[in-house]
Amino acid sequence: MPSKSAECAAPGVQRLAGKYLTFAIRRESYGIDVLQVREIIRMTNITALPRMPDYVRGVINLRGKIIPVMDIRLRFGITEIENTEQTCIVVVLVKLPDGKTSQMGLIVDKVEEVINVAASEIEETPDFGKDVFTECILGMAKIKGAVKTLLDIDRVLATDGHEVLRSAAASTSNIAPVTAKS
Repeated sequence: MPSKSAECAAPGVQRLAGKYLTFAIRRESYGIDVLQVREIIRMTNITALPRMPDYVRGVINLRGKIIPVMDIRLRFGITEIENTEQTCIVVVLVKLPDGKTSQMGLIVDKVEEVINVAASEIEETPDFGKDVFTECILGMAKIKGAVKTLLDIDRVLATDGHEVLRSAAASTSNIAPVTAKS
């Protein structure tokens, strides 16, 4: 039998309940569905690609697979800051408009934790007016007195990001994977 708080949650919010990996960008906290996270790796050398937007840092070779890497700070229009020991790459699986899936690395300031978010802890995205793009925000989670923005990582790439992914993949088709020597 569902709890009273779950019964009171809006149907859209109800479906958002679940586990999220939370990470920080500057002092703000964001969450993405843990099922889309493939792994978290330390910062590594990133191979730059020509003619990419500034938020696309390039590609990495992750165990023989070439993966595009995006700086999520720059994608959100946040001023670039120097990387720290906590800066890392979260490798996620994103769904492209053509239905295919692709791995993508997201540079974040630090990974916080995996949290279980109940429907009663989620509010719908506030209405900021017609000129503010909020389609990539699933909702706002109220956890331990703090607000965490829950992201639809597929939509974070929705405008031109998917084209960038395709361009990055095409640019890397001539890059041979480097294998580690034993």
